[in-house]
Amino acid sequence: MENLIHIGLIREEKHPHDNRVAFTPKQCQWIMHHFPKVRIYVQPSTIRAFSDEEYSREGIPLQEDLSNCQILFGIKEIPPEKLIPGKTYLFFSHTKKKQPHNQKMLQAILQKNITLVDYECLVHPDGQRILGFGFFAGVVGAHNGLMAYGEKTHSFHFKRVYTMHDFQALIGHYFGIKLPPIKIIITGSGRVAAGALEIMGLLGIKYIPPEEYLINQYAYPVYTQLKAGELYLRKNDKTYSRSDFHQHPESYECRFLPYVTVSDILINGIYWDHNIPPLFQAQDLKKENFNIKVIADITDDEQGSIPCNLGDSTIEKPVYGVDKATMQRTEPYLKETVDMMCVGNLPNELPRDASQYFGDQLMKYVFEALLEPQNEMIDKATITKDGQLTSYFEYLNDYASGNSEI
Repeated sequence: MENLIHIGLIREEKHPHDNRVAFTPKQCQWIMHHFPKVRIYVQPSTIRAFSDEEYSREGIPLQEDLSNCQILFGIKEIPPEKLIPGKTYLFFSHTKKKQPHNQKMLQAILQKNITLVDYECLVHPDGQRILGFGFFAGVVGAHNGLMAYGEKTHSFHFKRVYTMHDFQALIGHYFGIKLPPIKIIITGSGRVAAGALEIMGLLGIKYIPPEEYLINQYAYPVYTQLKAGELYLRKNDKTYSRSDFHQHPESYECRFLPYVTVSDILINGIYWDHNIPPLFQAQDLKKENFNIKVIADITDDEQGSIPCNLGDSTIEKPVYGVDKATMQRTEPYLKETVDMMCVGNLPNELPRDASQYFGDQLMKYVFEALLEPQNEMIDKATITKDGQLTSYFEYLNDYASGNSEI
């Protein structure tokens, strides 16, 4: 019995509450069946997308005190006072970029001798991230962007995603909805874009190649997609190299501007950091030919790739307006606004499906590696161990000690 591995699914305590979970009830049952030495316990929760009763029905015990567990799985950041000393935790810590609001949490993790494995840092050998909720962020973000356009123009009406039981119910909602002849542009090529493309397919919106999209008009709804290699070209020779772009983004120019004159909706799923040029400039909004009426900024960097992203909106109030002349935040759906959808936790609107998808990736690519005595993939994603930052994350020393200016 002493060789049993006890694993806990913690209750999400961060505000606003997150209702996703690392493993669904059926996934917990599958793990315990295929890994006989593993025992899983679930901390009771009234806000989790899967009820306590659903776990109980699958034979997963509910347990308030998880101090008997060696490994604890969460989703979002954990309040410092809730951290149990000496445990191994897996969650999205949002500390690797020295995020100011999580500095105290990282200091508590070090003080409490906790091993922190960050989901965001788990990568395949080619550097691609293993885990993420991007697909469902793309699904919900595209839906919300279209919903905002329908409300602004009074041309159609979408229900809110969070009122649906699951993705299957959302699909059913689209039956019979006829969209006007709008033009939609999607940026990016990762999980977020894949989710947005799923919505395009479900609604029967036709793909048009970028060069045709720019010059033609259509009597039905259409979209085009711009990947990084079509959006950004090197200033000196007008070429694109993925590795060079990520190393020297300042050497590239953005080719997006012509699309603002012919598009009604922008669904933004492109990666951005502060060295990468934005898709357009703030002053471009003042031009008469700036035609975009709604921007679903799923990437959601404040004044990042979208300069009129003035900060987060919420699931309850997902859309706000930006006055194109003054760049001031307003109520949505006014005549002189571009309407912004900038929700940072979009997958929370489809928590059951998002959890199922996340847990599936976790089981396939991470779980077995986590049980091994030594694993390179896990090591490279481990931020703290034995009360210290690991060698991969020593650059966080000033941040963790409180000496950095953040």
